[in-house]
Amino acid sequence: MEYEELFARTELLVGKESMKAIASKRMILFGLGGVGSWCAEGLIRSGVMHLTMVDPDRVAPSNINRQLPATTQTIGQLKVEVMKNRLLEINPFVEIKAVPQMYSEETSTSFHLETYDYVIDAIDTLQQKAHLLLMASKTPATVFSSMGAALKIDPQQIRVAEFQKVKGCKLAAALRRHLRDKGKPVKPILCVYSEEHYPNKGTTIEKNKNDFFRREKTNGTVVHVTAVFGFTLTALVIQDILSKCDTPPFNAKQ
Repeated sequence: MEYEELFARTELLVGKESMKAIASKRMILFGLGGVGSWCAEGLIRSGVMHLTMVDPDRVAPSNINRQLPATTQTIGQLKVEVMKNRLLEINPFVEIKAVPQMYSEETSTSFHLETYDYVIDAIDTLQQKAHLLLMASKTPATVFSSMGAALKIDPQQIRVAEFQKVKGCKLAAALRRHLRDKGKPVKPILCVYSEEHYPNKGTTIEKNKNDFFRREKTNGTVVHVTAVFGFTLTALVIQDILSKCDTPPFNAKQ
């Protein structure tokens, strides 16, 4: 099997030079949950050849409803390793780096963001996400980010906007508040988001360490929303690469 066979249909659509451009770019993706895992799959199936994936977590039963690496057979395994094995089965020629580590202010310099063409954020924790967006915006890399995909059920309401213009998303609003004293991203960052707010209709009750019952605060999610968030991130990356190719102009009128 040759590399060209794997992406023949994509090459028919975008051309050989565009495929070379996609294959040449170096990308780092933070977060392999309900959004990031589908983004990783989309990137590799689109012809990306250099991908670093960062996530410290192991597969849990609660991941199975929406996360690509999560099955009953992978519970307890590192998400980055499960995904790496899967992606190498899709394209054995690809260069995959799996990093089972959390991004934080303390670990940020170890990722060398300045060495990548694209930084893709699918982190769901506020402080780490805010720091990543701020630091990544200071590098030459193009940055794309996912806002909150929980409490959504209609993928037709998913949109893309620049970070400062995202509306109706509590995570985006919280990020902007958090960054007021730390500084705004120094360049535009396109974000995937939805203004939809579909309230939780169920409750999860479990015991805590003191054997008292508590109400779980985790918000509900569904795969047909998180996956579309992830694939939209993939689309932003691929469209950006195509828009910079000389022939044919990606934005040419047909």
